[in-house]
Amino acid sequence: MDIVTPGFRGRARDSSQHLPPGQYLVHDFPVLSAGPTPYVDTDEWAFTVTTETGERRTWSWRDLMALPQETPTVDLHCVTKWSKLATTWRGVSLDVLLEDVESAADFVLARSYGGYTTNLPLEDLLDGQAWIVHEFDGEPLAPAHGGPARLLVPHLYLWKSAKWVNGLDLLTDDEPGFWEQLGYHEYGDPWREQRYAGD
Repeated sequence: MDIVTPGFRGRARDSSQHLPPGQYLVHDFPVLSAGPTPYVDTDEWAFTVTTETGERRTWSWRDLMALPQETPTVDLHCVTKWSKLATTWRGVSLDVLLEDVESAADFVLARSYGGYTTNLPLEDLLDGQAWIVHEFDGEPLAPAHGGPARLLVPHLYLWKSAKWVNGLDLLTDDEPGFWEQLGYHEYGDPWREQRYAGD
């Protein structure tokens, strides 16, 4: 059994849309995962931010639902070269979740149920750039797409938007995540085609 779902190929790029280099447009929502899909009940779900000093702040599902909600509409760009435009989500801005967290960190390691990790600069999660989302297109987020909640960082390739997210470690030094350890780019900007280390 493969632990990584295969990529997609053979679709023509839609030149009428403004897409990052090398991307093609899809209208469905392809599913790619680096392992089996974890099924997490919202009664058991929790999201924890851990600072570089070991301080922890945890939100239950009820806590998350009580926070101010936003409905961002964003474009998605997968490293396997598909793009899906104008997707609509509902969730909580990372600005809200990190507002009262004291930290001198510059980096984040996002952690997920199932063991997946990915690294990001902390500044890429702030100023309205990232959310913990729990709805897609007006419906609860399906497990195959990262439900009950996933990280959404739409200005980076989609592997940075960790599915099944359950926490963020705030770090003073960058620590590569799952795909980054296997040769993917540390940052992952689709407009600069930062797919792999060295791009």
